[in-house]
Amino acid sequence: MTALTVTADRMKFLRLALAADAVVTGGNGLIYLAFAGPVGTLLGPDAGLLRGIGAFLLVYGIAVGLLATRRAISPAGTKAVIALNIIWTLASVAAVVTGAAAFTTVGAIWAIAQALVVALFAELQITGLRKTRTN
Repeated sequence: MTALTVTADRMKFLRLALAADAVVTGGNGLIYLAFAGPVGTLLGPDAGLLRGIGAFLLVYGIAVGLLATRRAISPAGTKAVIALNIIWTLASVAAVVTGAAAFTTVGAIWAIAQALVVALFAELQITGLRKTRTN
Protein backbone atom coordinates (compact mmCIF):
# COMPACT_ATOMS: atom_id res chain seq x y z
CA MET A 1 0.00 0.00 0.00
CA THR A 2 1.41 3.38 -0.96
CA ALA A 3 1.32 6.61 1.02
CA LEU A 4 -1.20 8.01 -1.48
CA THR A 5 -3.57 5.08 -0.86
CA VAL A 6 -3.37 5.55 2.91
CA THR A 7 -4.03 9.28 2.53
CA ALA A 8 -6.94 8.66 0.15
CA ASP A 9 -8.45 6.10 2.55
CA ARG A 10 -8.17 8.53 5.45
CA MET A 11 -9.83 11.28 3.43
CA LYS A 12 -12.77 9.18 2.24
CA PHE A 13 -15.02 9.95 5.22
CA LEU A 14 -14.19 13.67 5.09
CA ARG A 15 -14.72 13.75 1.33
CA LEU A 16 -18.17 12.16 1.73
CA ALA A 17 -19.14 14.56 4.55
CA LEU A 18 -18.12 17.56 2.46
CA ALA A 19 -19.81 16.22 -0.68
CA ALA A 20 -23.09 15.57 1.17
CA ASP A 21 -22.98 19.10 2.58
CA ALA A 22 -22.33 20.50 -0.91
CA VAL A 23 -25.26 18.64 -2.49
CA VAL A 24 -27.77 19.50 0.23
CA THR A 25 -26.63 23.13 0.49
CA GLY A 26 -26.49 23.70 -3.26
CA GLY A 27 -29.88 22.05 -3.74
CA ASN A 28 -31.40 24.20 -1.02
CA GLY A 29 -29.91 27.28 -2.66
CA LEU A 30 -31.39 26.36 -6.04
CA ILE A 31 -34.83 25.87 -4.51
CA TYR A 32 -34.67 29.25 -2.75
CA LEU A 33 -33.60 30.93 -5.99
CA ALA A 34 -36.10 29.22 -8.27
CA PHE A 35 -39.11 29.25 -5.96
CA ALA A 36 -38.50 32.24 -3.67
CA GLY A 37 -42.13 33.41 -3.84
CA PRO A 38 -43.89 30.18 -2.88
CA VAL A 39 -41.15 29.22 -0.39
CA GLY A 40 -41.43 32.66 1.20
CA THR A 41 -45.18 32.27 1.54
CA LEU A 42 -44.69 28.91 3.24
CA LEU A 43 -41.73 29.81 5.48
CA GLY A 44 -42.26 33.53 6.12
CA PRO A 45 -39.20 35.46 4.88
CA ASP A 46 -39.79 37.66 1.83
CA ALA A 47 -38.73 36.50 -1.62
CA GLY A 48 -35.85 38.98 -1.85
CA LEU A 49 -34.25 37.66 1.31
CA LEU A 50 -34.70 34.07 0.14
CA ARG A 51 -33.10 34.87 -3.22
CA GLY A 52 -30.09 36.36 -1.42
CA ILE A 53 -29.82 33.35 0.86
CA GLY A 54 -30.29 31.05 -2.13
CA ALA A 55 -27.47 32.73 -4.06
CA PHE A 56 -25.17 32.45 -1.05
CA LEU A 57 -26.06 28.79 -0.49
CA LEU A 58 -25.53 27.93 -4.15
CA VAL A 59 -22.07 29.55 -4.25
CA TYR A 60 -21.17 28.05 -0.87
CA GLY A 61 -22.34 24.59 -1.98
CA ILE A 62 -20.20 24.82 -5.11
CA ALA A 63 -17.18 25.89 -3.06
CA VAL A 64 -17.65 23.01 -0.59
CA GLY A 65 -18.09 20.61 -3.51
CA LEU A 66 -14.84 21.81 -5.07
CA LEU A 67 -13.07 21.34 -1.74
CA ALA A 68 -14.40 17.78 -1.58
CA THR A 69 -12.98 16.98 -5.04
CA ARG A 70 -9.40 18.02 -4.29
CA ARG A 71 -6.86 15.21 -4.31
CA ALA A 72 -5.66 16.37 -0.89
CA ILE A 73 -8.41 18.12 1.03
CA SER A 74 -7.20 21.30 2.70
CA PRO A 75 -7.45 21.17 6.50
CA ALA A 76 -7.71 24.99 6.56
CA GLY A 77 -10.51 24.89 3.98
CA THR A 78 -12.29 22.20 5.96
CA LYS A 79 -11.97 24.22 9.17
CA ALA A 80 -13.48 27.22 7.37
CA VAL A 81 -16.44 25.09 6.24
CA ILE A 82 -16.90 23.78 9.79
CA ALA A 83 -16.79 27.32 11.20
CA LEU A 84 -19.32 28.59 8.66
CA ASN A 85 -21.60 25.63 9.38
CA ILE A 86 -21.48 26.40 13.10
CA ILE A 87 -22.19 30.08 12.42
CA TRP A 88 -25.13 29.13 10.17
CA THR A 89 -26.51 26.84 12.88
CA LEU A 90 -26.32 29.54 15.56
CA ALA A 91 -27.70 32.23 13.25
CA SER A 92 -30.66 30.02 12.29
CA VAL A 93 -31.56 29.42 15.92
CA ALA A 94 -31.12 33.14 16.70
CA ALA A 95 -33.38 34.08 13.76
CA VAL A 96 -36.12 31.84 15.14
CA VAL A 97 -35.72 32.95 18.76
CA THR A 98 -35.61 36.67 17.99
CA GLY A 99 -38.24 36.60 15.25
CA ALA A 100 -35.83 38.48 12.95
CA ALA A 101 -36.76 36.46 9.87
CA ALA A 102 -40.54 36.64 10.42
CA PHE A 103 -40.89 32.88 10.15
CA THR A 104 -44.26 31.20 9.99
CA THR A 105 -44.66 28.20 12.30
CA VAL A 106 -43.63 25.96 9.40
CA GLY A 107 -40.69 28.27 8.71
CA ALA A 108 -39.51 28.14 12.32
CA ILE A 109 -39.67 24.34 12.31
CA TRP A 110 -37.82 24.28 8.95
CA ALA A 111 -35.12 26.66 10.23
CA ILE A 112 -34.48 24.56 13.34
CA ALA A 113 -34.49 21.32 11.33
CA GLN A 114 -32.09 22.87 8.85
CA ALA A 115 -29.87 24.08 11.71
CA LEU A 116 -29.73 20.52 13.06
CA VAL A 117 -28.72 19.15 9.65
CA VAL A 118 -26.00 21.80 9.26
CA ALA A 119 -24.74 21.04 12.79
CA LEU A 120 -24.62 17.36 11.83
CA PHE A 121 -22.55 18.22 8.75
CA ALA A 122 -20.14 20.18 10.97
CA GLU A 123 -19.82 17.22 13.33
CA LEU A 124 -19.23 14.78 10.47
CA GLN A 125 -16.61 17.13 9.01
CA ILE A 126 -14.86 17.43 12.40
CA THR A 127 -14.81 13.63 12.62
CA GLY A 128 -13.57 13.35 9.05
CA LEU A 129 -10.81 15.87 9.67
CA ARG A 130 -9.67 13.93 12.72
CA LYS A 131 -9.57 10.72 10.65
CA THR A 132 -7.17 12.37 8.17
CA ARG A 133 -4.54 12.99 10.83
CA THR A 134 -1.73 10.49 11.00
CA ASN A 135 -1.24 8.53 14.20
